[in-house]
This record gives sequence, structure tokens and C-alpha cells, in this order.
Amino acid sequence: MAEGRPRVVVTGLGVISPLGIGLEAFWENATAGRSGVGLMQQADTTAYPCKVAGEAMNFDYTLYMDRRDGRRMARFSQMAVAASRMALDHAGLGLGALAALDAPERERIGVLMGNGGGGLPNDMEAVSTMQGRGGMKVDPFYVSKRLSNMAGGNVAIQFGLLGYNNTVTTACAAGTQAIGDAVEVIRRGAADVMLAGGAEAGICELGLAGFSSMRALSSGFNDTPERASRPFDRDRDGFVPAEGAGMLVLESLDHARARGAEPLAEVTGYGVSADAAYLVAPAENGAGAARAMRLALADARLDPSQVDAVSAHATSTDVGDRAESEALKSVFGEHAARLHVSAMKSQIGHLLGGAGGVESVAVVQSLRTGVVTPTLNLDHPGEGCDLDYVPHESRQADPRVILKDSFGFGGQNAVLVFQRFAG
Repeated sequence: MAEGRPRVVVTGLGVISPLGIGLEAFWENATAGRSGVGLMQQADTTAYPCKVAGEAMNFDYTLYMDRRDGRRMARFSQMAVAASRMALDHAGLGLGALAALDAPERERIGVLMGNGGGGLPNDMEAVSTMQGRGGMKVDPFYVSKRLSNMAGGNVAIQFGLLGYNNTVTTACAAGTQAIGDAVEVIRRGAADVMLAGGAEAGICELGLAGFSSMRALSSGFNDTPERASRPFDRDRDGFVPAEGAGMLVLESLDHARARGAEPLAEVTGYGVSADAAYLVAPAENGAGAARAMRLALADARLDPSQVDAVSAHATSTDVGDRAESEALKSVFGEHAARLHVSAMKSQIGHLLGGAGGVESVAVVQSLRTGVVTPTLNLDHPGEGCDLDYVPHESRQADPRVILKDSFGFGGQNAVLVFQRFAG
């Protein structure tokens, strides 16, 4: 850790996911090895080969905000607000505590949101309305619903947060990069507290059409949806689309101590790189991913041998899974074989820009409880996938340092280092 650099800790967690609404349900189902993937409910799959998804069908936005406010938000914003409220409550910064703060104090609390697609279902709805009823009948809140930055904007409005506010839209790396960028905001003294993570809710025919035409989605397990997301497995055939939100309250250790908050974990490292190679595929041998891992470890002032576990990006695509495995072997050498490499997407599918947020919630929980979540459906490891991926069942591994990987279209790579808080 750099001399004089503020330490950044996690003090609150909130999650909306296919495995459950809220931290308790999410973690119980995650560690029990359950799957949140089922037949797709929010889109008509008749014309498309993929018919499965990880959906948060029990989500009710009215439990977390005024119904009138919620109607003016896209689903991804509703989920971001709900997960943020949970995280703030968990951190002891709920609505009552925030109301007691004066404006200068709220100017020191910010939001950094990761999102990939904005309100994709709202795009489809607006075009349908234009074609059927004319442009003047389009929802007057369409633009303010669909913009990617509106999740972060709505969170700030709902909770009166006056500080730094930004949105990261680096595709599937966005949630992880938002957390890392928020850490940097606190380190440079621009905020005391940051709400950070990711949200995505783009399950609709438009998204299904785009990914299906790319042949990116799983289509061979429609009769057994829980088996469809199978990172590192020989029989994987594409990713499973999913939705949700994961939010962390981050703050400087000094600020957390001053208000008597309990640090749940510490974020000590952050690295970002670009493949500068292909639009929708990683660089060969995971070279760009490996650079981001090395940068994150250097930022954390850690040797690779000090890492216990990895929360893998692991989308369940052949080229992506192999590249990530190669990157891990390149960075960790012989120690790679001793890592617990866990793929949460095997349980929830791929939340795109929201993935890093939800998966980071799981990382913090692993550090708190000592349990590493499993990689489901790993029956026959694929070519080049020869690490310990924690197959089938969660494991009591007592990790103290966990690396969180995320990689996105455009060659975006973002990696975080989380550590058990040591006082």
C-alpha cells in the first residue's frame, strides 16, 4: 500500500440477483450451490435458439422507492436504487442517517455506477410505439429511462447524494471498473464515501436478437436451464443472459472508524488494461487480462503467491474461458494450481455491466465467511481449462486475498484485489 494513501474499506452490501433479493437470500443460495437460471420470462423466445436466462422475477421496486418515482425509471435503474438502499442500510447510512447529514457532508458521498446497455427494453418499446401509434405517443420519460447514466443519477436523487457522480460503460467490465474507479476517487480525497457497483436489466427481444445473431448465447440446454451456464466445461455453448444489481458502500478507513462502521473487507488493488485487438474476443493467451491482473497486484503491493482465490469472469464461452485460464497461469505460475477459481456466472448467468457488482458482493462475503462459491456444471473441463475451479459445491477455503476479474467487449479488462480486513 502506498505511503500516505487512504485505505478504502467496504462497509455495506446490496444485491438484486437471480439467486435472490437481498444479501441473506443471495448468499444462502449461492453457497448452497443453487442455480438462478430458468426459462426466459421477459422476452418472447419463439424466434430465437436461446430460451434461458437468469432473471430476478421476484423483484418488486415498490418496496424500495415511491411507486410514482419508480414508474419513471427503467428496470435497471430500479434495481440500482434498490441495491443501493440495501447497501446504505447495511452500512448504517440509511435514509434516516442521510437525512441527518448537512449538505457539506452529503457533498462528500458519491456514486459510481457500471452499466452496459442502459434501458434496452425501453428502446424496443419506443420503436414499437412509434410504428404503431406515432412518435408523439412515445413515453415522455423514454430518454431519461434509457440513458446509461440514469441508474447513478436516480440513486443520487433518491438518497440526496451531492458528491462525485459518474457512470462507467465498459461493457461487461463496467461493474468492476466502477468499483475500482470509486476507490481511486476516495484515495485522491474527492469523496469520503462512494456507492459503487453495477446494474443491468436488458432481457428483451432486441437484446436476444442481437446476441443470437452473434451466436453468443447458450442454446443447447433449453430443456434443463440450470445446466446451461457452464464455465470452463467442455460442453459449454455460450453465455446465459441475466439481470440484477450489486452495490458496495466504499469509504476511507478513517471515515468508517470515525462513525463507528464495521469494515467488511478492504479493496487494496485495481488494474485496468486494453487488449487493443478485437471487438468481441479477448487477446490471444489472455495477454491483456494478465496485464490488468499484474497492475492490480502491484497496486495492492502483493506477490502473486499471496492470493488465495479468484472470482473469475468466466462467461461460459470457449475463447473467453481459455484466455482467462491462460492469463491466470501466466501471472501466477506454479501458484495458479493452488488458487480456488470460482465462476459465479455458472449460478446466475451473465449480468453484463452488472456482473462485476454482484460478483464483488460475493467476493466480500467469501472473505467474511471463509466460503468460496462453486462453479456449477463443470462435468468435463475443456481444453486448456486445467485449474481448480471449485466444481459443483462451495468450499470452506478461508481466503484472505481474492482477485476479481472482469473483461468486456472492446478489449476492456478490469481487475480488483479484495482482502480480509486486518485492522
